[in-house]
Amino acid sequence: MAIISVTVEDGCISCGICEETAPKVFEVDDVSTVIEGVNFADFEAGIREAAEECPVEVIKFEEE
Repeated sequence: MAIISVTVEDGCISCGICEETAPKVFEVDDVSTVIEGVNFADFEAGIREAAEECPVEVIKFEEE
């Protein structure tokens, strides 16, 4: 199943794991954000890993 959306919920602690794992998808400043215009299909493995590794479990994705 393809990932069609990615969000970062409230509670991000800015650890940077998501940005290290998928730097073309996530950007961390004060908190993690999803970079606009990203084709999620190109980075599915990194998105899944970032969500799994997030220590506060705030990275969510939706599949079609």
